[in-house]
Amino acid sequence: MINLKKISMLLMLTLGLISGNAYAKDCGEVTITEMDWASASVVTGIAKFIMEQGYGCKVTKVPTASAPSLVSVAETGKPDILTEIWTNGAPSYDKLIAQGTIKPLTEVLSDGGLEGWFIPTYLVEKHPQLATIEGILANPELVDNRFHNCPDGWVCKNINSNIGKAANFEKVGIKDFIHGSGETLATSIGAAFENKEPWFGYYWAPTAVLGKYPMTMVDLGPHDPEAHKCNSKPVCENPKIEAYPKSIVATVVSGPFAKSHPEITALMKNLTFTNKIMGSLLAWKENNSASAEETAVRFLEQHSDVWSKWINDSAREKLAALIK
Repeated sequence: MINLKKISMLLMLTLGLISGNAYAKDCGEVTITEMDWASASVVTGIAKFIMEQGYGCKVTKVPTASAPSLVSVAETGKPDILTEIWTNGAPSYDKLIAQGTIKPLTEVLSDGGLEGWFIPTYLVEKHPQLATIEGILANPELVDNRFHNCPDGWVCKNINSNIGKAANFEKVGIKDFIHGSGETLATSIGAAFENKEPWFGYYWAPTAVLGKYPMTMVDLGPHDPEAHKCNSKPVCENPKIEAYPKSIVATVVSGPFAKSHPEITALMKNLTFTNKIMGSLLAWKENNSASAEETAVRFLEQHSDVWSKWINDSAREKLAALIK
């Protein structure tokens, strides 16, 4: 473990309050997205530190979200790096790739963005049959006869309710409980774990919640793209039971940047996180009321075995002098 003085120094480097390296002529200025959700902000913090202290870049964060960042790249060529694009919610993504406007580098969340129906792992260990939707429908009392659904206005609420209709929730006695907010949905999981009570409902990863609480995804069978389109509607005439698709979460760079900055492009192509690591970082961030920069420092301190494989020999030597 590094000491508090070392942590403070790393944090100041991350925030740019002090400079560890002169800006390299072959890197220069780089613009990178600062998305408005936790995992993306952590990815950006980590990438910024490595680029500045390992490669000598001058990095500027650009506050944005997925759709606006893609529009900006299409219209202005900036920002250079888009750290976390959830491609299933970005209609222009494939078109911009075909045009050469952006270049996809990697799945920054290597497990993908996951959505689905979950139960606490302690519950499935006690009742293994609950690992499948068939087992839950046959034993609704074991999940307290309740499904914890998304709030109104979320697309997942429609999908969950329609799958619930296809599964005959009403007939088997499972109540489709629609939460008033994402906060109450998350709080219900924490309360269940505190008392080791049943819980059955929707959630997604990577999140602080699934990083903190061991949950098992219920097997809903295969994903059916056509059925999913219908299930996504407020009213689906023929709902079906089917799994959510895996969301491809990508890091992309602008076409010109990929050509002008091959070393940084290679770095960003290597920069990926498992949902287990990202979930643990987000849980630590929430538990400690930490900033994205502090969480980046946490990752750099705890996971040198991961990030040391992303970088070239020169950057590894520079960073090793800072983190040891």
